[in-house]
Amino acid sequence: MTFDLAAWCASELGSAPAEVFCSRVSTSSVHGVRLADGRRVYVKAREDDGRAASCLAVQSVLASRGLPCPRPITPVVAVGGLAVHAEEALPGGTMLPGTSAAVARRYAAVYARLMAALSDVPVAPPLPNPRWSRWDHTDPGPWPSIDFLDARDQSVVPVFVVDMALRLRTRLLATRLPCVLGHLDFEAQNLRWQDGEVLAVHDWDSLGGQPEAALVGAASGAFANASPPGLVPIASSAAFLETYQELRGRRFSAQEWEVAWAGSLWTAVHNARWEALHGDAPVSLEAVREQGAERLRLAGA
Repeated sequence: MTFDLAAWCASELGSAPAEVFCSRVSTSSVHGVRLADGRRVYVKAREDDGRAASCLAVQSVLASRGLPCPRPITPVVAVGGLAVHAEEALPGGTMLPGTSAAVARRYAAVYARLMAALSDVPVAPPLPNPRWSRWDHTDPGPWPSIDFLDARDQSVVPVFVVDMALRLRTRLLATRLPCVLGHLDFEAQNLRWQDGEVLAVHDWDSLGGQPEAALVGAASGAFANASPPGLVPIASSAAFLETYQELRGRRFSAQEWEVAWAGSLWTAVHNARWEALHGDAPVSLEAVREQGAERLRLAGA
């Protein structure tokens, strides 16, 4: 689906675009726009699945509290089958690359700060969760029903990937831990750093609700992801999990440890399936092949 960016800016922002300085199309489309009145904004459009308004409400609260996230400028506007909004541009900064334990601890500190801020935001988690983290679906089989993936030849997905998905879901669904708000796409490509400090955390339309340990676990495995995504070393996930608990001032229970390790592998398993279905380079697939057995053991799966 497409929409008229120029007309939308004129209508909703009161100024026509003078320049589109960047565009990116993935699960959502993001357009960096310099308006005729001099403002620089990002306009984001994604399929209207009912999640956007809640995500934007949370983002507004965090921005008002001084968290490093863009401030929304408009509410969500329905355009055909799309949900569209504009947010302020936070220019500058660079990605923080690397998968070492030292890098993991820096990302964990940011995630702990965000989770602390989210803990009292009075907005219900937007559901369903993003497709790459949707182990909590109610569809048959290990994977959530996603038409454009399900239409592909499933026989190309290695049996060990399907087996891991089944084992992880069984472990994760067995928990009765309460669900909380969390960022479910906490990856290097969505953060910018400047002078050693985090400047901005983006992609707030990837909020969701799962047990805290599962959210932290997912971030511990995916924090280094850019393109193509992979899986950090096990020692780096461990450093992330330890640092998070230290900064939040609470140790995980034995159950939470297992849930965290299960969460650390799920996104990579999803990505391994994606690679197989699309014929992409097997980056996540090889990482899952190498690390899967140990992460499953740590997860009690």
